[in-house]
Amino acid sequence: MEKPLVGIVMGSDSDWPLVKKACDALDLFGVPYETRVISAHRTPEMAIEYSKTAEGRGLKVVIAAAGGAAHLGGVLAAGTVLPVIGIPVAGGALNGLDALYATVQMPSGVPVATVACGSAGPTNAALLAVQILGTVDAGLREKFRVYKESLKSKVAAANDRIHAQ
Repeated sequence: MEKPLVGIVMGSDSDWPLVKKACDALDLFGVPYETRVISAHRTPEMAIEYSKTAEGRGLKVVIAAAGGAAHLGGVLAAGTVLPVIGIPVAGGALNGLDALYATVQMPSGVPVATVACGSAGPTNAALLAVQILGTVDAGLREKFRVYKESLKSKVAAANDRIHAQ
């Protein structure tokens, strides 16, 4: 098995159905990853240890998915120099707005790139990780270029279907 380049951390196993979309997108590009369930609030020591050891274990990017107070991305970013991408998980009384604010509103010096709530978020987090990795991997960058071209083809095909009706 290849050494993981991306670490995907979720605050709860209930986040897995959403987070799996990020795994699927990384699989599409052949990017190796690892997944963990770590809570920023229930297992803060584990979160800090994970982030402190991520670079030494060969990770290049960390993706953090959490709902509610959603401090996971920030806790992980606090302990590493690697880029962290936050996925705010929708749910609860505020339907993800609290998770979005907690993920995107980081203090200066502790950046967390934040993607959308909902089903686009995990896919975009993985695609952003691929783009980051592609800055030093020309083969991966080319795969992403091909992927972007395929999006154009999908839009053109959708246009043709609409006009055929």
